[in-house]
Amino acid sequence: MRKKSPTLSLLKLLLGLFCLSRKHPVLMLIVLGLGLGSYGYEVKIARPALLYQGAPQSRDAKNIDTWFRILRNRGFILGYSDLRGNPLWIEYALIPAVENMPSLKRPNHFETDWRSINRVSHESYQKSGYDRGHMAPNYAMSHLYGREGQADSFLMTNITPQKSKLNQQLWQRLEEEEIKHFAKLFGKVWVITGPVFSGTVERLSSDLTVEIPDAFYKIYMTETAPNKPPIALAFLIPQTVNGKEPLAQFVTNIDSIEAQTGIDFFTELDDRIESHVEAAIEQLPWDLQAVSKPPHH
Repeated sequence: MRKKSPTLSLLKLLLGLFCLSRKHPVLMLIVLGLGLGSYGYEVKIARPALLYQGAPQSRDAKNIDTWFRILRNRGFILGYSDLRGNPLWIEYALIPAVENMPSLKRPNHFETDWRSINRVSHESYQKSGYDRGHMAPNYAMSHLYGREGQADSFLMTNITPQKSKLNQQLWQRLEEEEIKHFAKLFGKVWVITGPVFSGTVERLSSDLTVEIPDAFYKIYMTETAPNKPPIALAFLIPQTVNGKEPLAQFVTNIDSIEAQTGIDFFTELDDRIESHVEAAIEQLPWDLQAVSKPPHH
């Protein structure tokens, strides 16, 4: 059976809509109004609620490596690159988890995100030598946002290739401390995290649509008091870790992460405050030394 041309189908659809608008102009105005209203809600209300001081932006609009589409999920939001098969940034807010709250059963399969163009799947990582590394963590999303938050964290648009020693040891430690230590310390902490690409482009042997990052970043931001500037803590962690290093070894500033990712964070923060916060390296307020070293077994 001969397949219809996509161009022909689109022309028929447009012609149908044109005829409908002539016959039922009021109906078309209602549909148009609903569409604009939905878009306005998404951009003006839903997305800002998941962002601290504006959405991240590409520092160079001509650099396609830093282009992304914003995808909103339950409990977190991200900028996804179909070109790289990776989220370039993921943002979520943390509050302390309820003590002794039972954990939801972990899903045994990751799901392809219907919104992705490149259709990265669970099978894309099989026999690749890399773990499926969560960016918005399963533990935090499931404890704070329930089964829906956990399900969204298992979408492949939230996943990036990580070496096992990073994913299962050092990165996991950092994910635990951000909710059990940092969030408990301040009450609420904003997190932006994602991959860093540098040098030669390398892709998964099992799926060439997925680029392999060289390192990963985590940025924590919190407000300690009303009318006071926020404080930040940032990490830049390479894929090559052995997993047992102290977390303090990877502390950096936001300026360095922006330079390496080509992404501008906290775009709505006052320029003077932004310049100070993004250049500073302040471990003391976060009591990092208390959790820097891995626990002894």
